[in-house]
Amino acid sequence: MRILETEHLTREFGGVVAVFDVNFKVEEGMVNGLIGPNGAGKTTLFNQITGVDKPTKGKIIFDGKDITGLPAWKISRLGIARTFQNIRLYKELTVVENVMMGLHFKVGKDPFKGRFAQAVKSYFTARKENREVYQMAMEELRFFDLEDVANEFAGSLPYGRQRELEIARAIASRPRILFLDEPAAGMNPSETAHLMSIINRIRESGITVVLIEHDMKLVMNVCDQITVLSFGQKIAEGTPEEIRNNQQVIEAYLGREEDYE
Repeated sequence: MRILETEHLTREFGGVVAVFDVNFKVEEGMVNGLIGPNGAGKTTLFNQITGVDKPTKGKIIFDGKDITGLPAWKISRLGIARTFQNIRLYKELTVVENVMMGLHFKVGKDPFKGRFAQAVKSYFTARKENREVYQMAMEELRFFDLEDVANEFAGSLPYGRQRELEIARAIASRPRILFLDEPAAGMNPSETAHLMSIINRIRESGITVVLIEHDMKLVMNVCDQITVLSFGQKIAEGTPEEIRNNQQVIEAYLGREEDYE
């Protein structure tokens, strides 16, 4: 079942067309890969879908609803979470506090009802809710094998663990779709292997995953469906096996023979 799609999505920056007429679809319950050479428009496409930026033309449909141009916080509350190429943790807060931030922003929460109204109504009710959020955050950390560093500052973690913590915080908002922007960037082989197992467990938990990644071993091992961009345009989509043997994809990464003559 298709949970999200773009229709003729285009993003122009002055005279530069970063994404052009892209029809991108995401199948529910799968790990969907978005790959392409540097500068292909992958992160720009992510930014349009998640509300970080607005498309110049086209539509974004999520669960049958047009979400084109909605601000990022509204899109997040609808059930779309993401991570970024550059880690954006609250490094001065502890590991568990970072995950608690995600839980406070979980899907379906009305910012003017929930926590604020509870705090006004009763200080003790707010304290009780905080204890419950802490317990839920610890459950998330156990899922990621991070419970042993729960009280350490996020900024003190090794790079790979910070990447995993950022994913844990995104998952805490209870999304239906999780967008991961180069989650394996900067990771060593053992960290990447652990990340692969995490992505598989996220999928098994019922969350649809969409990832941008340059590590082709990771992509080919965890993705069910892959879309390829080149110079802002979609040039291919299919299973890992189909993409691996697609001549147009090979040329986009390696160039054609005549390019070297």
